[in-house]
Amino acid sequence: MLNPTLDVTAASPEVIIAQPSPRINWLAVAYGVALAACISVWFLAVRAPLWTDETLSYWQIAGGFKQIWSRSVQGNSFAAYAYILWLTKTLFGDKELALRIPSILAMLAAVYVLYRCAREMFDWDASLIAAMLFALPRAVVFAAIDVRPYPFALLVTNLTIFLFLRWMKTRSTVYAALLGISSAGIFYFHYLFASILLGLVVYYLLTRASSLRADVRQIGIALGCFAIVMLPVLPRLRYIYETRATHSFTDPPQGASLLRTLSPGNGQLWVAAGIILLAVVARKITTPNRELLNKLLLCASLALVPILCLYGISVTTSVHVFIPRYLMVAVPGLALCWGWLCNLIDSRPLRGLFCVAFLGLCVFQAYSSPLSRRHEESWKGSLAFADANAAEDHAPLLMCSPLVEADFQPMPAIASQSVLYAPLSYYKVKAPVVPLPRTVNAETKRQVRQFLLTAGQERFLVLAPWPSLRIVDLLAYESQSTHTPRVLGKFDEIWVVEFVPYSTAR
Repeated sequence: MLNPTLDVTAASPEVIIAQPSPRINWLAVAYGVALAACISVWFLAVRAPLWTDETLSYWQIAGGFKQIWSRSVQGNSFAAYAYILWLTKTLFGDKELALRIPSILAMLAAVYVLYRCAREMFDWDASLIAAMLFALPRAVVFAAIDVRPYPFALLVTNLTIFLFLRWMKTRSTVYAALLGISSAGIFYFHYLFASILLGLVVYYLLTRASSLRADVRQIGIALGCFAIVMLPVLPRLRYIYETRATHSFTDPPQGASLLRTLSPGNGQLWVAAGIILLAVVARKITTPNRELLNKLLLCASLALVPILCLYGISVTTSVHVFIPRYLMVAVPGLALCWGWLCNLIDSRPLRGLFCVAFLGLCVFQAYSSPLSRRHEESWKGSLAFADANAAEDHAPLLMCSPLVEADFQPMPAIASQSVLYAPLSYYKVKAPVVPLPRTVNAETKRQVRQFLLTAGQERFLVLAPWPSLRIVDLLAYESQSTHTPRVLGKFDEIWVVEFVPYSTAR
């Protein structure tokens, strides 16, 4: 006799097994909303026109796929991001918003990887707070929609930190190899972000130097993978080193700049101090043990070593790299330091209060600041105005280059094809353009005199950002017997000045 399969449901249809309804973790939902609020700050200026450095990225792909490699050399950058941008342009077009898609996605991924880094050390809520604090600094908000490689550099930096943590925990050969690959990958987007590797080395030597002999094999694997992946970018690094003196455009930093980099805003500092004091009074502060102190050492190394490295280079050499977009390399370490502090508070309600007060203040400041809706100076308005004005009589446009490299290179025959005048690759003009350097030098004087000899009684316009205003003065002096200058307007710190012949002015 066959034994039929027992079907309890079919045999007893009246019996219904009650399933407990899933409970909603409202605290997790609240943190998710807070994270979304932090990320929303990125999009306040997402429709802003491209600024100078963004047009430099566009210039690298404007000549087509075959010219990307050579143009990236001229643009003093690495080609990896340019190929990503070219693919984006091919798929989605070249509108400003479309060109910002890769940066937004890369920064979102960087936030997630930072959260994973924090989860290797902290509770989930402290890790989320660290991820939010990573997403909120002004430099990160700016880079998240910037058509430049910095979000990708941050993403690979965070990935390197994560793989280092995994390798330190597991001593896996696979993680060692991946760590070497990701460490070299940083150079494919921005070489200065590789200063984070010094922070990892410092932490390893301070905490695991005694294990060096046991780790030699895996360290060798990591270094071997690093060396292989580095091979394609070595010529580019050599070129950047050889031309290092032509790329610096800021003054050496002062000690106050270093302190401002390390300290939060006054309001944020008071919020943090208040929450910590409340936790101390409520006896909800964990006494740091050896493990917690090791974690603090890692976070501090990731924050301080890159900052001090860039500061040291800037004050001891002629290469000044202590500027916000390069200092983003320390943001992961600073965010993890805040995560460590939150994890020290042994109370989820107090951590939540810190999240609401501290991050709420940051988000409020971002939404109330007019700077959050501005994305640096753009040539769009000045070029459009000058081109329309010149159309009346086909007047030439004398354009001062916005790039410091223009002071060290000969002027191109066709401005629109030169990296020194990258804004013309995206914001095109019909009027003839006469290229000029960025500041007054021997080449500037030669170009000005040569142009005035051929201009005669011709009207012309000058487009000059604020570092180039002395060139306008030079033109006014050299043409004082034939032309009279008149400022037509200022667009995002770019002056448009008209030079009218005396015969026409009368």
